[in-house]
Amino acid sequence: MPSRSPIRSRRTTLATVAASAGLSVATVSKVLNGRSDVAAGTRSRVESLLVEHGYVPRSSRRDQPVRSATVEVWVDGKLSAYATEIIKGAIEAGAESGVAVVVSHAKADGDTSWVRDLVAAGRQAMITLACEPTPIHLAALSLAQLPVVVVDPMNPPLSPMSSVGSTNFAGGLCATEHLLALGHRRIAYLGGPANAASNQARMQGYRAAMEAAGVAVPPEYVRTAGFCYPDGLGEATVLLDLPSPPTAVFAVSDECAIAAMQVARARGLRIPEDLSIVGFDDTEIATMTSPQLTTVRQPLREMGMVALRTAMRLASGEKIESHHIELATELVIRKSSLAA
Repeated sequence: MPSRSPIRSRRTTLATVAASAGLSVATVSKVLNGRSDVAAGTRSRVESLLVEHGYVPRSSRRDQPVRSATVEVWVDGKLSAYATEIIKGAIEAGAESGVAVVVSHAKADGDTSWVRDLVAAGRQAMITLACEPTPIHLAALSLAQLPVVVVDPMNPPLSPMSSVGSTNFAGGLCATEHLLALGHRRIAYLGGPANAASNQARMQGYRAAMEAAGVAVPPEYVRTAGFCYPDGLGEATVLLDLPSPPTAVFAVSDECAIAAMQVARARGLRIPEDLSIVGFDDTEIATMTSPQLTTVRQPLREMGMVALRTAMRLASGEKIESHHIELATELVIRKSSLAA
């Protein structure tokens, strides 16, 4: 027997879904609007039926011209230099096609009423930066037919969720090979969150370069914390207080690299004479340090542009060639790295 298709020739109503569930229209409406006064089992059953019946709220029908579209951009935490560059790219690409960009903080709880608000406000799609919608969020967004594009996903991208990233493994490999070529052997990795896909890929690139060079990596030389300056301060302190501290540090982000510079200077170390440091991102702050930071350029602005264009293609019903797009990284050599 062929499976039931979620596509209907006539628009499914809430009454249809309610009848299938054996519930009142009011209860189904509460689930759709993200109300909390519905039992978990009932909510799950209704959400499944909404997907099965292909229910779409009237206000989310794609009858607006693309030039009147607005895309919501989620940012997790503070508006860092990293996030700012991506947002600039999204705004630039939006300006080219008449698409407005609205920035907001990511929602961490299970309440999905904000999806209704996005639909009512005329949002056509959503972009998230270094954070991902939860399965509950994704279900609600799918019901509202709001496509999502994740930039730098924290977890390996799962089809059909679309994502944009960079060649993190190649970047980590190149940064470490640069330090090895300078004669360093005591090279530490100052990493981000242990479960973040980008951190894992950069760390694997680092380990691959060290292994290829026949250089052992002491366990204490690999630190994981976060991508931000305070994270770098704490872990760089641990690294530089080791009995045999590294002569070079590859950091997961520019912010962590600059934090390592600060910790080194507090201990009377000169950069790069006593400690070479390489970052990752190539944000504006990389050129504001003294010395300027050697770093792996992640094409952040281009990633924002690709994310915006992909989101609008999805919103218009286009099929995209790949659910995950990776842009090339590039090592930018400045003054923070020197021969051992």
